[in-house]
Amino acid sequence: MTRITVAKGDGIGPEIMDATLRIIMAAGAKIEIDEIEVGEKVYLAGNTSGIAPEAWDIIRRNKVFLKAPITTPQGGGYKSLNVTTRKFLGLYANIRPCRSLHPFVETKYPNMDVVIVRENEEDLYAGIEHQQTDEVVQCLKLISRPGCEKIIRYAFEYARQQKRKKVTCFTKDNIMKQTDGLFHKVFDEIAKEYPDIENEHWIIDIGAAKLSDTPEAFDVVVMPNLYGDILSDIAAQISGSVGLAGSANIGEECAMFEAIHGSAPRRAGQNLANPSGLLQGAVMMLNHIGQTDVAERVQNAWLKTIEDGLHTYDIYTEGMSKQKLGTREFADAVIANLGEKPRQLQPVNYGNSSALKLPKYKRAAPRKKELLGVDLFVHWRGESADELAVLMQKLNSAQAKLTMITNRGIKVWPEGFKETFCTDHWRCRFKHPNGSVMEAQEIPRLLQQAISEKIDIVKTENLYAFDGEPAFSLGQGQ
Repeated sequence: MTRITVAKGDGIGPEIMDATLRIIMAAGAKIEIDEIEVGEKVYLAGNTSGIAPEAWDIIRRNKVFLKAPITTPQGGGYKSLNVTTRKFLGLYANIRPCRSLHPFVETKYPNMDVVIVRENEEDLYAGIEHQQTDEVVQCLKLISRPGCEKIIRYAFEYARQQKRKKVTCFTKDNIMKQTDGLFHKVFDEIAKEYPDIENEHWIIDIGAAKLSDTPEAFDVVVMPNLYGDILSDIAAQISGSVGLAGSANIGEECAMFEAIHGSAPRRAGQNLANPSGLLQGAVMMLNHIGQTDVAERVQNAWLKTIEDGLHTYDIYTEGMSKQKLGTREFADAVIANLGEKPRQLQPVNYGNSSALKLPKYKRAAPRKKELLGVDLFVHWRGESADELAVLMQKLNSAQAKLTMITNRGIKVWPEGFKETFCTDHWRCRFKHPNGSVMEAQEIPRLLQQAISEKIDIVKTENLYAFDGEPAFSLGQGQ
């Protein structure tokens, strides 16, 4: 018997959770349930996180969390509970299977069977944002080696466990050479440990185009957080419907399972919602806790129900579907099919699909780190980079010399173009005049001199080399 935490959520959440629990309990799930309140009611009661401290205690004790969709109130001051939960509990891997159910659910891709493995904790979802000038805000994209290693190794281990043949990596490392470059580099390193599994890398834009045009060319696809969020929804939709897709959020200690769709408040309380997405999440949960026999019974009964043409309104198609069912009636139909298998759709046989046990991340020995310079970000309302250069060169010393000014990443000094549009946010790069290592005390000296010259420094970024290799981007056009 496994004790799990359940949150029924908002909007259609309570209806689809009730349907899901009825199905898995009828299938023989050996679970005990602790229910918690999360989402809109908690937010509106004054808790900006959407969850009470005692609810965290229950989730952390049980380790397994089945969550229905929630509503985050519009407006500032409210943080996404989904993102918070993934980060607090270290749920680094988001797994979203996207399989077509042709010809019973309409799709242009009858042979699609793709699993999106999305990094779940970092990237732009760190949510670190600042307004720095009147015209410019920034969002920090954080990619770590541990984050890359954990998610990429998970993708290969998942592929091996599920007897899949290929893992594909999507990044944009032709532009973001440091952040996405690290993800690609780690992918290439880990792929060598799995010679039995084919591997490939695509730039995200053409990879996304290929996925949306020829999804049968892919098997398991691993990618950083933002790309994975977008493409997993696209993959789910082109396979048939976002409403049919569930996801698993896996960490070293805890796991959360959910539908990938939202709370759909306009459909709430009408017995219309399709519980399939949350049910798919529950099937992944059952596999995770080792109840693969129950997971198989549920999944095959669900496939048989879809094959029988018993559909909720969102996937109902005249001439294809046989009966339009409500939420409760759809659950009844799945329960009636327990013990049955589909005849045309491929039945599932999960075998050994329990939780993957990956090795703990081992931190490598530190590399030699040297300071080569500093970027000073300046709020300046002038329009000429040449004028700004004259002002910034007043900060020059024997240890630090202005070498470049960029605006929105493009080099505007020296040898800038008058056609380049500039905002009020400028990056001014200082390095040692002869390329030597810069002394650390030069940075506070530069800042103090900037104050004396009434230059508004809004941010600094140190420029480092690791083992002699510069580890910062050039300006576009350098």
